[in-house]
Amino acid sequence: MTEPSDSASSPALVRKLATILSADVAGYSRLMAEDEEQTLITFRAHSAVFETLVVQHRGRVFNRAGDAILAEFDSAVEAVRCATDIQAALQTRNAALPENRQVQFRIGINLGDVLRQGDDLLGDGVNVAARLQSAAAPGGICLSGSVYDQILNKLSLSFKPLGEMSFKNIPHPIRTFSVVGAANKGTLPTPRTRSKSGRMAVVAAVLLVVAAGGYWAWSQHRVATTADGPATTTTTVAATAPAEPDGLYAGPICLGQGADEGPRCFRAEATLAKGHLDGQWKGREPIATVFLSGIISSTGDTQIDMHGVKDDGSRAFTASLQGKLADGKLDANGTFVSGRTISLNWTRQN
Repeated sequence: MTEPSDSASSPALVRKLATILSADVAGYSRLMAEDEEQTLITFRAHSAVFETLVVQHRGRVFNRAGDAILAEFDSAVEAVRCATDIQAALQTRNAALPENRQVQFRIGINLGDVLRQGDDLLGDGVNVAARLQSAAAPGGICLSGSVYDQILNKLSLSFKPLGEMSFKNIPHPIRTFSVVGAANKGTLPTPRTRSKSGRMAVVAAVLLVVAAGGYWAWSQHRVATTADGPATTTTTVAATAPAEPDGLYAGPICLGQGADEGPRCFRAEATLAKGHLDGQWKGREPIATVFLSGIISSTGDTQIDMHGVKDDGSRAFTASLQGKLADGKLDANGTFVSGRTISLNWTRQN
């Protein structure tokens, strides 16, 4: 009888082209050495936000090891959008922590040929993304030239060319670019025409006002051209913050009549900072956490997105509200699950 070969029992290897996002935590060993329990609590909370955003940007986490997370995307544009949204969201969460306890991810993104074995991805395409991640600043993003070529003129971002960089165990130099401002702002505009299921849970920290068109979008970068440094590609300008003061806004959120329950209201709150509204709170079963994020224009026009996440990290619902912030009062209305109405009537807290 012929003995079965190893290949007969091993998953088939299939080649494919994919955009790989690789992330790890800067200074993870130090953080663990100083306070293991608190580091793990923060890391798990950050990872939940990270993985939720990957799903919302049509990606897939395929590997986790220690503080490292690997995700794949069919689109380089969506991968970069996801990375900037992750850095924006985590920057907001880190702002509530002492500087020496902040958990900051470094992100590298590469477009390349990979080997798929079961649910895992292997090969140089993955390895290059991991090496690019090591070149990124804490809270920053580095891209390979293959990614840069795909997203150029498709996203409102600024890039700093780092030249051809040599990395350990990578046989050829890699054209490398960093996303300018990602370590400080980490934001990226997302088209407003996207479906509700694809809307981001967390949005940009800086608002771009385009007067001629009468609309606004997100922007995270500044014009960065210098006489003695590498040239930087720029496509937008800095945004104008809303006239209303930053601070804590709180009050009721009310849901209209539902299919299985009557109207109800509950109290919630969020923090406004430079046009970015951000909040989260514990939900009712089976929803573990509710996230709220929004942007407010210089005229007070408000767009708010909410979503709930279950204990397993899957999304439970999405809601969209539009409204106005004026004289310390924030009023917004929209739709919840199955067309159920939702309204928000908050005031600035002294």
